[in-house]
Amino acid sequence: MIRRCVVIGGAGAVGRLFVERLLAGGVRVAVVDTAEQGPELPGVHYVRGDATDIGFRLAADLGHADLVVLAVPDAVALAAVPGLAEVLRPDALLVDTLSVKQPITAAVRAHAPSVQAVGLNPMFAPALGFEGRPVAAVVVNDGPRVGDLLALVESWGARVVRLDAAEHDRLAGATQALTHAAVLGFGLALARLGADIGEIREIAPPPHNALLALLARIAGGTPEVYWDVQAANPEAAAVRKELADGVRRVADCVERGSEAEFAAVLAEIRGHLGEHAPHYRDRCAQMFTSL
Repeated sequence: MIRRCVVIGGAGAVGRLFVERLLAGGVRVAVVDTAEQGPELPGVHYVRGDATDIGFRLAADLGHADLVVLAVPDAVALAAVPGLAEVLRPDALLVDTLSVKQPITAAVRAHAPSVQAVGLNPMFAPALGFEGRPVAAVVVNDGPRVGDLLALVESWGARVVRLDAAEHDRLAGATQALTHAAVLGFGLALARLGADIGEIREIAPPPHNALLALLARIAGGTPEVYWDVQAANPEAAAVRKELADGVRRVADCVERGSEAEFAAVLAEIRGHLGEHAPHYRDRCAQMFTSL
C-alpha cells in the first residue's frame, strides 16, 4: 500500500495531476520543486529543493517515501537518478513521467537495479484528467508496488497500456513527435505566407480550424515539454524526415504527376488505415460538428 509519496516537480502540470489524485486517495504527499512556492493544495508538505543536488531535508523525505514520482524534464530526471538511488528505501517505488523511456530506463537499471521502478507517460494534457485516457506504462524493475500503482492509475479511470521502452519510444515518435512536427510545420508555413488569421477565421473550413486549434494549443504550451518530445526521442529525427518526404511526395505528385497518381496516393493511405478508417471518419465527423 502507498502511504507516503514524494512528487519531484509537483508544482508543474503533470506533477500536480498526480499530487491531486494521490491526496484524494489519502496518501501523504510531499511536493519537491525549485519554484518559490508550492501548489496551493491542502495537506501538501512543500519542500523547495533540487533532485539533482539532494540536501539533508530532501534526503529525509525521500528516505521515508513509499513512492517517488519524477515529474521533471528528461535531462533533470536523468541527472537525478544516481542521487535518488542512494537515498530511496529498498522497498520504494520510483516512477518517471517522461515522454521518452529508453534513456531513463537504462539509467535506472544502471544506478538502481534493485529499486522497483516504472515509467508512466500520460498520453494527454494534464488538464484533461485520467478518465478514459491512455497511460503508457514501461515496467523498468518489477515488483509488488508496480502492480499496486498501475491498479491505482486504472482506478482513476485511465487505460494502462504496457509497453517496453523501445516500443514506447517508437510509438511516441509516431503519435507525438510526428504529430507535433506536422502541426508546427503547418504553423510556420502559415506565418511565412503572411496569412491574416482574422481573415482566415471568417472562411476557414473545419479541417483548417482543427489544425489552427491544435496549433494554438501547442504554441501556447510549455516549450520544454514539446522540446523533449522532439529532442530526446531517438525515433524523432527519422519521423521528421518521413514527414518531410511525405510532403515532398505530395508536391511531386501534383506538380509532375497526374490525377491518377494522386488517387493512388490516397488509396495507399486508405490501405494503411485499413479497418480503422470508419472509426476515425466517425470521430472526424463528430469533431467537425463542434467546429
